[in-house]
Amino acid sequence: MNRLTLLLAILAIGLALLIFNHDSGQTLGMNNDDFGRLVALAALATLLSAAVLRGRQHFGEAMRLIAIWILIILALVSAYVYRFELQSFGDRVLSGLIPGRTMVVTDSEDQVEVVLQKRIDGHFQADTTVNGEPVNMIVDTGASSIALTYRDAERIGLDPENLAYTVTVMTANGPARAAPVVLSEVAIGPIVRRNVRAMVASEGRLDRSLLGMSFLSSLDFLQMRSDELRLRD
Repeated sequence: MNRLTLLLAILAIGLALLIFNHDSGQTLGMNNDDFGRLVALAALATLLSAAVLRGRQHFGEAMRLIAIWILIILALVSAYVYRFELQSFGDRVLSGLIPGRTMVVTDSEDQVEVVLQKRIDGHFQADTTVNGEPVNMIVDTGASSIALTYRDAERIGLDPENLAYTVTVMTANGPARAAPVVLSEVAIGPIVRRNVRAMVASEGRLDRSLLGMSFLSSLDFLQMRSDELRLRD
């Protein structure tokens, strides 16, 4: 095994162990951060020893290879050390490009928050899961409960054709009849609520499902800023 193969093997095995033991926080009895530094130092030592042996004949090429591999090792170590910041940055970029995409962040007090970005039309869209099925909803603090469209109700396993439409509600299309139901589970990211009151609008009377106060009022924290909405369980 030549030294380049050994170097790549050290990096690959080290990174694989770090990924595998990410949740436990330790690798081979060491803190993951310390183990990551040890892997980097071992790779660097292998690189330097190879460069010294080769440098006797090709000093300039050896120095160039050292510089390249030092940069590669620093990039890999930096990516691991700042993995959480990079993930948060990626989530923020995606949520800006795809409004409504659920972004989960951890604040300075280690509390988990769900952040939604405002759409071009001024509404906040939430990618929710209802009874195990994905449903896109518009956040509506003026709605007393969750309101599902006829088609969304069908998709999550309800039978809207046989529901009792006994309640009159106001929609963007005017007054409509709605059927009260109880949803077994509603989730936005890590925030999960069970047995949530909701309404199913009669067919054709609601364009988009609404995330209303029967869910929002159960949250510990709800803050609306100019371009984002923050939810905390």
